Amino acid sequence: MPALSNEYDNLSQGAKDILFKPQDMVIGSERVGDDVYIDVLDPTNGTAVASIPEGTRQHVDKAVAAAVDAFENGPWSTMRAGEREKLIIKLAELVERDGQALSEVEAVESGRTLMNTKAFDVDFPADCLRYMAGWATKISGKTLPVGPAYLPPGIDLFAYTLREPVGVVAGIIPWNVPLCQAVWKIAPALATGCTIVLKPSELTPLTALRLGELALDAGIPPGVVNIVTGYGSEVGAALVEHPGISKISFTGSTSVGRQISAAASESFKKITLELGGKSPMIVMKDANLENAIPAVALGIFANHGQNCCAGSRLFIHDDVYEQVVEGVINEADNIVLGASLDPEAHMGPLVSMAQQARVLEYIDSGKSEGAEVVAGGEALDHPGAYVKPTVLMNARPDMRIVREEIFGPVLATMRFNDNDDILALANDTEYGLGASIYTENLTTAHQFVRGVKAGNVWVNIHGILDAALPFGGMKNSGHGHELGDAAILSHTSSKSAVVNVTQ
Repeated sequence: MPALSNEYDNLSQGAKDILFKPQDMVIGSERVGDDVYIDVLDPTNGTAVASIPEGTRQHVDKAVAAAVDAFENGPWSTMRAGEREKLIIKLAELVERDGQALSEVEAVESGRTLMNTKAFDVDFPADCLRYMAGWATKISGKTLPVGPAYLPPGIDLFAYTLREPVGVVAGIIPWNVPLCQAVWKIAPALATGCTIVLKPSELTPLTALRLGELALDAGIPPGVVNIVTGYGSEVGAALVEHPGISKISFTGSTSVGRQISAAASESFKKITLELGGKSPMIVMKDANLENAIPAVALGIFANHGQNCCAGSRLFIHDDVYEQVVEGVINEADNIVLGASLDPEAHMGPLVSMAQQARVLEYIDSGKSEGAEVVAGGEALDHPGAYVKPTVLMNARPDMRIVREEIFGPVLATMRFNDNDDILALANDTEYGLGASIYTENLTTAHQFVRGVKAGNVWVNIHGILDAALPFGGMKNSGHGHELGDAAILSHTSSKSAVVNVTQ
């Protein structure tokens, strides 16, 4: 096992320029501080590695005013689509230029490994920025033949539709993939001509603040991208309720999503809600186990299980149950826990001690309800929010570990046989974000894709995302979609126009 402490001395200069000092919010063209600051902690050891302003409603008012002015009066509202595209691409280039520093900072504040943060907080966000930039010049309406029967003959009409930006967007993001989530909110807003006020999690705010600075460095006008830090109860609530906000894009828990949906309905704000999940993974008896076993292990243990679409419910056919469980146990036991900056580590700590306590409590509840821990199941005897990759055998659908989202590296395994309805097992949840099946039978795969109630379905793999693929959930997993053309359309309003061209 590698050393379980971070080696800050080996950080790049770019990371050191961000860490170990107070950071300011980005509002308009200003860097804005406050009288009260929140410490940002490294979950490998509890060290305070930076501090951020505890934003207030007054800061939200100032940020929204800057965003409204940039949208209605500033150069952003009159800028040609091709110019917006160039600026978003420039931002992608700056993210890549500073990729080492951004991935290091993200590793320190979130506890995730450098390999993880480089892939999902630098490379994927840069791809997403470029993909969305391309949409800036491709948002279009339609021309439509119209001629209602009630009009007298001889009247010639020309009708068309426009797609216009909705206005100021409030983006509220969680702590699990912070920079990636920030880009998911910012990129489609910029591509469509909207402006945005982003609130990152107080646990992992540093790269979002740096992204706001990079947006200004890229030449994006002041007020277009604003970053306000603080707690959800103050800053998040103020954004949701603010009359200057036209759309809310939220990623987080289902319980908070319900509150946002109710509050937004008061003023009919547009919403995108990407919420919780309890994604099933199904291993059929004909599955290629050489592929299926490492794939289902990655489906739950990737990002320390802190994924909304993590495959936390594993249904395995009786004929291969012991073989699959044994294989997943082996995968779990071979995961090396270590500090986020240690190149030998496969998995770092969870994001906080509070999250560690939450995950361990779920493991205890599984044991008390009769599940058997066959891998992991405990913390490390070491400072830091570590939880060993955990596998539980013989879980039941009524257990909390099967019903509730844990958001940690905990896998509940269950048996099924030829007489069981696989779709019924998969769909027995309040959530509907992701699902996967492992089978060599094409008919079985297609039937599962069509029948499972989930917004994202994978066959012989789990959790693959792409900037071109819409990502969203069914049931209590949310409303609307991130990514793809769906994200672009959700930041626009359709306007119909009719012109009388009669001579």
